[in-house]
Amino acid sequence: MTDADVPAVMRLEEALFPSDAWSEGVLRSELAQPSRHYVVAHDPAAPGPGGIVGYAGLRAVPPQGDVQTIAVAADHWGRGIGALLLTELLGEADRRGARDVFLEVRSDNPRAQELYRRFGFTRIGVRRRYYIDADAIVMRRTAPGPAAPGAPADEETAR
Repeated sequence: MTDADVPAVMRLEEALFPSDAWSEGVLRSELAQPSRHYVVAHDPAAPGPGGIVGYAGLRAVPPQGDVQTIAVAADHWGRGIGALLLTELLGEADRRGARDVFLEVRSDNPRAQELYRRFGFTRIGVRRRYYIDADAIVMRRTAPGPAAPGAPADEETAR
């Protein structure tokens, strides 16, 4: 994500999170932090500047990382864009040495919760009224460590 992407991202942010959207200032501040990594998803056929249909952000301060945000335009749900964005964030977390990655997800968003479970996140707690109109489920994913020398490889470690 670049500064030029911010107006399109803000339009998505306000459409997807009307009750608790980030401000443009918050987003620009996030982009300026070296511990952050933000990406956008493009669909050339989508209307609007740059065809931005999704975005995501990571905060990585090893050994921990946090998924700051992840969003996909409603008319692009079910196309795997969220999974691609999350794959990028987790790859960047790994590159930066963030072994444990945390996130908060709305308690009333089962689609997002399922996405995170598919990527190995597990529920570790609840933050009551974290969002204006919903609780947050706190989830964590711990990256698999390297196999011990001489240990037999199994399906999980042989990737």
